[in-house]
Amino acid sequence: MTRTNFPDRAAASGLRAFCASLLLVLAASAEAGPGSVQGGALPQPVPYFPADNWWNTDISTAPVDANSANYIAYINNGGTRHLHPDFGGDVSTGSVDIYGFPYVVIDGTGTTAPTKVAVQFHYSSQSDGVDHNTDTSFPFYPVPPEAITQAHWVEGGDPGNVDDRNSQDRHLLIVDRDNKFLYELYNVFYDGTQWQAGSGAFFDMTKNHRRTNGWTSADAAGLAIFPGLVRYDEVFNAYGTSVTDIHHAFRVTVRATRGFVYPASHNAGSTVGALPMGARLRLKASKNISGFTPEMQKIFRAMKTYGLIVADNGSDMYVSGTYDTNWDNNILNPAFGGLSASDFDVIQLGWKPTSTATLTSISVSPSTIVSGNSTTGTATLSLAAPASGAVVTLTATTPLTVPPSVTIPSGATSATFPITSTPLTTTRTSTVSGTYAGVTQRATVTDNAAGTLKSLTINPLVINSLATATATVMLGGNAPTGGINITLTSSDTSVATCPPNVVVPAGAQSASFTVTAKSVPVTTVVKISGLHGGVTKYSTLTIRRAP
Repeated sequence: MTRTNFPDRAAASGLRAFCASLLLVLAASAEAGPGSVQGGALPQPVPYFPADNWWNTDISTAPVDANSANYIAYINNGGTRHLHPDFGGDVSTGSVDIYGFPYVVIDGTGTTAPTKVAVQFHYSSQSDGVDHNTDTSFPFYPVPPEAITQAHWVEGGDPGNVDDRNSQDRHLLIVDRDNKFLYELYNVFYDGTQWQAGSGAFFDMTKNHRRTNGWTSADAAGLAIFPGLVRYDEVFNAYGTSVTDIHHAFRVTVRATRGFVYPASHNAGSTVGALPMGARLRLKASKNISGFTPEMQKIFRAMKTYGLIVADNGSDMYVSGTYDTNWDNNILNPAFGGLSASDFDVIQLGWKPTSTATLTSISVSPSTIVSGNSTTGTATLSLAAPASGAVVTLTATTPLTVPPSVTIPSGATSATFPITSTPLTTTRTSTVSGTYAGVTQRATVTDNAAGTLKSLTINPLVINSLATATATVMLGGNAPTGGINITLTSSDTSVATCPPNVVVPAGAQSASFTVTAKSVPVTTVVKISGLHGGVTKYSTLTIRRAP
């Protein structure tokens, strides 16, 4: 299949603009069905698919193809071809038209999971969800019903019941958050009775599943689309994610292709001089990216390490990403435009890494601790460690301490190591790093200050004159060695008194003291306060008048 990018669809006819406005009003008045969210929270951790998947393969040391310069010259086409971010938000404020790939996150279990439906395919012989013996589609794709009538669930922006198949690619990407399943459809249209599409593919994101040679997917190259998108959550650490570096390649288009090479499985062109589907481009290590914003540097570092994979015919050097209204194309466009095809090498066509283990992650559990306490880190490899074991070098920022290294035994894929912290008076987030075979991975640890005064309580809250009550101070965690000294005061010592201080012993989280009431002629309220590290907590005590 040959697909075409449609980057400029803002100039619509008056009738279409009216229809778009009407659809937006209808969409705004309808809420997404339970469990189905356009652009919803994605399952963690990232990246998706196994560490040795082609999307997640480190190509920084892969050899350059002997014909690289000619391929780059073909892309430049007699000039200089700059990169372009083929993603963003709404084409105009409040419009139906959008830039980038929207994705839908669904529940995979329970009553909120969408009902699976049969999709009728043009390329049924290469699509999933089809009995290939009878060429009959069966219920397979969990398409949320909102995609039929609501804008922004299908690529291009129009609802699924608008037939744009002749002018747009109309992809529909569905992520099952519970099972980590991925369903992708190309050129969709709901005809009032059923969904139709050009092709469709299913991927279990916990496994490597390359399509049969000659088969397409929802993409021309036969690859999954979603794992190759530039996503806002990864770039800006949004929606609860924390990504120091992006660990996957990006999808890219070129104007024409010739054949296919690994990891692609499908041919969509035969233009002499053009790259094949599945070709990888790598941003040159020598390219200086220090002048870009930190977020753009994160994207470009991934291009140096994981590269771009040619996945479709379209516009040259258009890099694919998600539809997200948080994107700012005033930042994206000039940043991407600062790179050109000449800044890239084509790596050896069909290249596969040798079967050597790489460090895929450093993880910490629990990742939030009370200052002065310890936690456990884990170093994980993509493959079993060699016969001599794998020595992972460890470092950590203050106040964390880790051993100099941890050895993953021969045949194992992971090993744990201790992480300790020194007491703090303020909460801090620190980093643990591990390096093996030139690859560094990181994890963060939040150190909650042990000495933070969390509360002061009194029991009972009402006493008689000359009686006593018990007050308790509570810390945010166990006190470190030496304990924590809390300064105490009474707002009126003629009404009630307390000791000048109380010490929370080392290893304890609380300490109690006695409040003694004086004889008062009328019922009176007094405030008992505790102070430590600039934090004050208090409670009030009511003292009844003497009889």
